Amino acid sequence: MNGSSRVSTFVLGALVAGGLGGTSAAQEPKHYHSNGKMPSQFTIEAQQQQRRVLPLADKQDFEEAKRGFIAAPPYRKIMNDKGGVAWNMDNWDFLLGGKDFDSIHPSLQRQALLNMEYGLFEVVPGIYQVRGFDLANISFIRGNTGWIVIDPLTVKETSRAALKFINEKLGERPVVAVIVSHSHADHFGGIRGVVDDAALAAGKVQIIAPKGFIAESIAENLYAGNAMTRRKSYTYGDLVPPSPYGQVDASIGKAAASGEVGILPPTKSIDQPFEEMTIDGVRMVFQNTPGTEAPAEMNTWFPDLKAFWAAENIVGGLHNVLTLRGAPVRDALAWSQYINVALYRFGDQADVMFASHSWPRWGKQRIAEVMRGQRDMYAHLNNQVLHLANTGVTISQVHNVYEPPKGLQEQWYARGYHGSYLHNSRAVIQRYLGFWDLNPATLVPLSPEDSAPLYVEMMGGAEKVMAKGRDLYNQGRYHLATEVLNKLVYAEPRNQEAKNLLADTYEQMGYQFESPSLRNSFLSGAKELRDGVVAVTAAKAGSPDFVRGTSTELFLNYLGIQMDSRKAEGMKFKINISTPDNGEKFVVELSNATLTTIAGYQASDADLTLTIDRGELEDVMIGAAKLADKVAAGKAKMEGNPQVLTQLASTMTTFDNWFEVLPGTKKGSAMSQKPELLQDDATYYAGP
Repeated sequence: MNGSSRVSTFVLGALVAGGLGGTSAAQEPKHYHSNGKMPSQFTIEAQQQQRRVLPLADKQDFEEAKRGFIAAPPYRKIMNDKGGVAWNMDNWDFLLGGKDFDSIHPSLQRQALLNMEYGLFEVVPGIYQVRGFDLANISFIRGNTGWIVIDPLTVKETSRAALKFINEKLGERPVVAVIVSHSHADHFGGIRGVVDDAALAAGKVQIIAPKGFIAESIAENLYAGNAMTRRKSYTYGDLVPPSPYGQVDASIGKAAASGEVGILPPTKSIDQPFEEMTIDGVRMVFQNTPGTEAPAEMNTWFPDLKAFWAAENIVGGLHNVLTLRGAPVRDALAWSQYINVALYRFGDQADVMFASHSWPRWGKQRIAEVMRGQRDMYAHLNNQVLHLANTGVTISQVHNVYEPPKGLQEQWYARGYHGSYLHNSRAVIQRYLGFWDLNPATLVPLSPEDSAPLYVEMMGGAEKVMAKGRDLYNQGRYHLATEVLNKLVYAEPRNQEAKNLLADTYEQMGYQFESPSLRNSFLSGAKELRDGVVAVTAAKAGSPDFVRGTSTELFLNYLGIQMDSRKAEGMKFKINISTPDNGEKFVVELSNATLTTIAGYQASDADLTLTIDRGELEDVMIGAAKLADKVAAGKAKMEGNPQVLTQLASTMTTFDNWFEVLPGTKKGSAMSQKPELLQDDATYYAGP
């Protein structure tokens, strides 16, 4: 990959030229980093080529994004309850000046500008959206007496501000229901901003979610949550400030807000493939779509309003088959098939299609076009990648071989934004065939820090590698430069000169990527190579709501992950746990340095039996109380040897969100050792 080929993703045919306004000849603003570099001549040429071939004269998306605008609030900054900033739309004002930035792929800059729409919009009479308050859109359906809210954003602060603003503009109405489309936090985390406990307890608010919502929301964020948090910091650009040289967009929105994340269990679960219900006079038909963009997800059809809600199954571009922050690989074929069902069942009736990201589409012809195009996008990705795999193309090659058909390449809604064709093609092979490319040399590879010194030695030492790296960089052959410089950085983690040159290379590659996920990852790597690991603030889903939503079995299983088995060698015990208030029973057993849990059983030879109501256990899980205090107060009972809890605690690790990703970027250990969970100073964190 060089500055004018694969790093520019997929070049369209000769189409109508156009631009976002301004000229690249004007002086670009100063880089945010003292060691940051301006776009090279190779990057500038690559961006200019994209401006020549992309259909930038097509303004239909801009017309749709602005349609129905009612008002924007006088503020662009939303504060949290502690006086900090939860959201600031002004972070991206540099996009509004009409300038083409050579440090941003023109297609990505176009998408980033579309995501700058901010305020209250009418979708059709009775359906409204507040956009630009968070990563997702929050939608409001006007019922007979109140609002039905769809997807209440990531944090309480932004959803609360959205509800207040629509009430100010359209008249105050109570929230009578919340529909959560799927199990990702930017669609439910702000629920506390539109629902309070009193209204919920009084039965004044319904919460509707797809089957498995709570379990999937917690599980996806718990078992690998620490690693996901770190990976998300790269792919969403948390590490680099908003700037023409840093984070410019997240493709499905600007970024995720920072604040209080909550979750509430549904009062109604949608279990069937299709279910119809009426809430506050509004008829709706739910379409379950499990295993698409989320493990638990559903579309919604509003027959009386002729409106189709596409959740996050249809957005303004290609989504992730494998999200780079980390999650199980999604089923591209099933995704395509669920869109196809929606197309044939609702598409010919819908006057508007709206979703939790991007902007609505109006008119049957336009709706069918986008539905059909996105259906084909995921189906082609699945089918053609497997076609290539069946001819011998491997996971190590497919991203350099696979291309979507020209008909899709020419459509903005099929461009590789949140999900790139480069990494999604590899994900399809991973789903069906796994990571191995069938070459025995790659089946049990050396770790890079072990193999790199040999490569550097064979290349003649660090000076020769640096010379070759500079030569490749100066030729604009950035992908090749990373190959040799990455080896040197792993061989010599303290070689800052090598890290700086690798950072410069990553930066130019990042500038040229169309996908913000890829751009953000490369630019984040560049920053950490230059500055080392620096923690940043981000929304976390470790609130009491998440703890209450975590099943006891899930919590106990997580202890097996948190345990460092190297510290458990030779330990052997069984613990019975009983929670009388909900009738649950468990056996937790440590043997062979492995912690296992089984639900519904009690061991007759347990070393310790702990009896505690689930409600009391939650206080310990949250960290609001100590287990010893619960025992002393008579709210928990222990029979047997309490020292096994001390043994268990001694094996526990507190994971560090900011572990080292690139060599030589963090001082000290990647994780601190501190006992927690099921002990006196217990705390709990439920992931990102």
